[in-house]
Amino acid sequence: MKCTFIGLGVMGYPMARHLQHNGFDVCVYNRTQSKAETWVSEYQGRMATSPAEACEGSDFVMVCVGNDDDVRSVFYGEHGLLANLKPAAVVIDHTTASAELAKELDQAVREKQGEFLDAPVSGGQAGAENGVLTTMVGGQQKTFDNAEQVLSCYAKTRVLMGPAGSGQLAKMVNQVCIANVVQGVAEGLHLARKVGLDPDKLVQAVNAGSAGSWQLANRYRTMWDQEYDHGFAVNWMRKDLGIALSEAERRGAALPVTALLDQFYGEVQSMGGGRWDTSSLMARLDKLSGDWEK
Repeated sequence: MKCTFIGLGVMGYPMARHLQHNGFDVCVYNRTQSKAETWVSEYQGRMATSPAEACEGSDFVMVCVGNDDDVRSVFYGEHGLLANLKPAAVVIDHTTASAELAKELDQAVREKQGEFLDAPVSGGQAGAENGVLTTMVGGQQKTFDNAEQVLSCYAKTRVLMGPAGSGQLAKMVNQVCIANVVQGVAEGLHLARKVGLDPDKLVQAVNAGSAGSWQLANRYRTMWDQEYDHGFAVNWMRKDLGIALSEAERRGAALPVTALLDQFYGEVQSMGGGRWDTSSLMARLDKLSGDWEK
């Protein structure tokens, strides 16, 4: 069965690998062609020089790029994937983008006799590398059922949230929760540093109780050591929070703390941390208190 994967970033690169290793005939496309050439040299498969060429004859077309504009750039136009989409093909957008875009793409794909799912993922680069991502999906049940065979290659948890756009809405909630948890962990560790607690012993105790979290278990050591050159970039989190805040404003939802955290991430960017992991909210606290050593 033929698959296309468009977008070989830190997430897409290993996701496409899992498809190839699970027996699918994979053709990749990346805006920077050298990245696609490297992928093919490592994992075989095929590469194309445009989204339209990449999806020729494909049963499944996966997209994982940066933002709404990036998604539109690979969908539309004479070289876009819609120009050469096979009837009945399933298009799965793994990009974290707006719910309105998902609804737009669902309609556009249907007009080409295809099927569409918005399926943003969570789990970070490590989850992609290990094939254990979580994906929140919007679309029709029959399309979701049909896509299980490809989604299961790299997503351990797959949940159909509702019609087109629902996956993106769920991802907004996911990002809001992450940002708020990270700030709590950052403030707790910041206090621990100031009062002289041992971070390893502290987390051994705290993470076993009701304050435990993935962020605390997996990021406390690098936060304590002021190491942030890894993980999910602040630039992307600000993009995601912007989407969530815009949706909240449209729906009349109040997200006051999330709006404040978005500003905090802006301060991290001003420190030169646009590419740092989202746990770098602690770097801002360290800088404010004079403990920043970088």
